[in-house]
Amino acid sequence: MHIQSINIGTARRLRIGEHQILTAIGKTPVPGPITVGRLGLEGDEQADLSVHGGLDKAVYAYPAAHYAFWQAQRRERGISPLDDTLPPGFMGENLTVDGLLEHEVYVGDRLHFPDCVLRVTAPREPCYKFNAVMGFAQAGRAMAIEGCCGYYLAVEQPGTLAAGQQAVLKPGQRGLSIAQAFAGKFAKHSR
Repeated sequence: MHIQSINIGTARRLRIGEHQILTAIGKTPVPGPITVGRLGLEGDEQADLSVHGGLDKAVYAYPAAHYAFWQAQRRERGISPLDDTLPPGFMGENLTVDGLLEHEVYVGDRLHFPDCVLRVTAPREPCYKFNAVMGFAQAGRAMAIEGCCGYYLAVEQPGTLAAGQQAVLKPGQRGLSIAQAFAGKFAKHSR
């Protein structure tokens, strides 16, 4: 796996209909190495710690390969009539990565970077905030059908990360891939 971009954000207000909600889904790329502690990247915030952040969801990785799917989804719905490229961090991820799609990575796998180690813990489960940012109500469902959820990471060895770094995958016990874990959670929620 290769880090294409490291992204952080702060909690801000987002208008959904008549309501304003607090969210930190808007992440933007940062230059240079960034410190990674047990609770995530220095300078990054999560608005709702009941579903994001904490020790098991300290860092969120998202494969850049899925961005073309989202651009097409938004274009088909008239949200982005031009072929606008979505910027890194648009999906709310801390790490925009090349390689290691959801069917290739398993809960418990470890990613060894030059100065830190991250452990795969869970797939992302999209919420209404994700739908609002994407611009259409069925965005979470589209994520589930396509299986392009990304994955959360725990910080096993704090250190630093930088765009351009490569990770070596050290397999954990092979149980469920992220894709299988996500499909199981989606099936349970859609009953």
